Amino acid sequence: MARQHPEEPTLIELSIEEVKAMGKQGMNHPSTRPVLTGGAVGAVIGAVLPVVSWPVGLFAGAAIALYSRVKR
Repeated sequence: MARQHPEEPTLIELSIEEVKAMGKQGMNHPSTRPVLTGGAVGAVIGAVLPVVSWPVGLFAGAAIALYSRVKR
């Protein structure tokens, strides 16, 4: 299925650009702290829950925080 607006970037393209910018600017980038916080919260939740390990929680928390930053 073709995209309706091919000139608009996809969510994946936006996320890649955001991660690149975070890597270049470090802690000065506005998305770095929320994504790190989301990863930390996810790791704690993953460590507490018996079904999920902390690395999975870390990745999930960071991914959710990044998604919320990119979607705005």
